[in-house]
Amino acid sequence: MVYKTRREVLAASAVAALATPALGRTISGEMPWEPNDAHPPAPVVPGPLQFLTPDEAATIDAIVDRLIPSDELGLGGKDAGCTVFIDRQLAGSYGTNETRYTKGPFPEHTLPSQGAQSPLTPREQYRNGLAALATYCKATFDGRAFEALSAAEQDTLLKGLQKGDVKLPGFSAKMLFAAVHTNAMEGYFADPVYGGNHEMAGWKLVGFPGTRYDYRDVIANPNQPYTRPPVSIQGRAEWTKPGK
Repeated sequence: MVYKTRREVLAASAVAALATPALGRTISGEMPWEPNDAHPPAPVVPGPLQFLTPDEAATIDAIVDRLIPSDELGLGGKDAGCTVFIDRQLAGSYGTNETRYTKGPFPEHTLPSQGAQSPLTPREQYRNGLAALATYCKATFDGRAFEALSAAEQDTLLKGLQKGDVKLPGFSAKMLFAAVHTNAMEGYFADPVYGGNHEMAGWKLVGFPGTRYDYRDVIANPNQPYTRPPVSIQGRAEWTKPGK
């Protein structure tokens, strides 16, 4: 039988599950969790690339700096750490689709709410897509890589990727653009604990207070500008005592 939609696949899987013995484990003597147990994310620390190659990282640096240029409002994508964020995400479970449904079918025309529709993992999308982009640039711009193009040339090329007007060899231009654009936005506005949003540039840009634990001092004064600096999951540097 050929399934045309994910709903049909899920329905078939549910029927199959009814005929499959359930797997489980017996717990006795203690609970499988501790009260007040928490699993905070491990902070990203500076260091070597964990997935991207140096050439790939240079291309991503150039792309995110055109998507989010530095200006009087704050840091651009590169200086805000978007490439580091993307590298660490690809090196982790996100890059391998570890927690996502990865079976077909993969319809060509879908709604944005249906999410990614591809058999390729994010790692494969970046590796294959950036390789295709490098080949296209060298053939089209006299051997120059994307990062060696002028800002105007980069902008024109990125618009072509977004619209699908640029035809990359063996890879979807729109898929590559969507992956980098989405992850750059996530890196720019995610908590700095994940490697991006340096100096909380994204939060300052939109006036987001972050994870401040207490707003009692402002709740009693509605419709007033919020002037306190944003707070990361890790707190603020000035809150940490020397040697701690």
